[in-house]
Amino acid sequence: MKKKNKVISLLVSLIVFAIASYFGYLELFEEEPAELSVHFLELGNKFTGDCIFIKAGDKDILIDAGSRASSIPTITGYINKYCGDGKLEFVIVTHAHQDHYAGFATGPNAESIFDLYECEVIIDFALTNQSPTATMYSNYIRERDDEVAKGATHYTARQCIEEGRSTFDLGGGITLRVLDSYYYYNESSEENNYSVCVLISHGDRHFLFTGDLEGDREESGERKLVELNPDLPEVEVYKAGHHGSKSSSHDVLLEKIKPRHVVVCCCAGSSKYTDASENQFPTQEFIDRVAPYTDSVYVTTLSVDYKNNIFKSFNGNIVFYSASSGVTVSCSDNDVKLKDSDWFKENRITPPQWQ
Repeated sequence: MKKKNKVISLLVSLIVFAIASYFGYLELFEEEPAELSVHFLELGNKFTGDCIFIKAGDKDILIDAGSRASSIPTITGYINKYCGDGKLEFVIVTHAHQDHYAGFATGPNAESIFDLYECEVIIDFALTNQSPTATMYSNYIRERDDEVAKGATHYTARQCIEEGRSTFDLGGGITLRVLDSYYYYNESSEENNYSVCVLISHGDRHFLFTGDLEGDREESGERKLVELNPDLPEVEVYKAGHHGSKSSSHDVLLEKIKPRHVVVCCCAGSSKYTDASENQFPTQEFIDRVAPYTDSVYVTTLSVDYKNNIFKSFNGNIVFYSASSGVTVSCSDNDVKLKDSDWFKENRITPPQWQ
């Protein structure tokens, strides 16, 4: 009897161990560190702007630093949770608009992102319509050139293409590619068209960032982007051009990239640029165009009352994790898709594909 009890006890122990190991394995699997994470930041104020932080293995990448200089503490507070060595391996400045580069363009008595981090490689716009004496632009040039003097390497997007250095290997099967664009070489009446366009690839998963590139006319930035990059792939995540404006994210681009997820960096419903509700970010036209491809659309911030400086999180900081187990999204405030939000139900018409 004692021998039988010992056998039973041993079997029970083995079963308990197996169950514990199984659930322990699941826990490890669920907590598997992401090889690539893409973070779309809220910027701590009522203004629309872009700032995307990317963690690629042990490399840190920053695309833009809007929306105002007052966003710098919010940006650095976030980055410092992930970047322990004070070094940004790549900084990409898409174009010379305040809501994209204010954090790099502080006055001589204030610390910019360039002052607060060691930046190894800076890639920025090749052309601009800004006057060389304009305060913010001249601040940017001074701050950038000071960082270069301290050892940073600087390329314009045009130089990346012309010098054959458009693709950077980040290790672990991750690459950063500067896409070719017509307006690296040609003038435009729209500053937005000078935007540096970047593709981050993690194996066969792709993440597309086009700044504020615009239009679907014959000479439009988006049309030329597709023509000049015939191998442009379908993408896992697309950062909506120009904050979900009706002037960007046209069919000519969407038909090519067929995005699975879309992120809109904006203060939704802000009346800063227009009182016409349908044209406030994210616009009805943008929603109607993206709806055939995905209903997985997320927005960073919500304007409650622009004039009285009242705003709150829409989704908050939006993070996509890409690891061997797949791609997941996590938002700091909530994971509700745009189409299911109260703001959308009150302010937008639901496209047929989302009904």
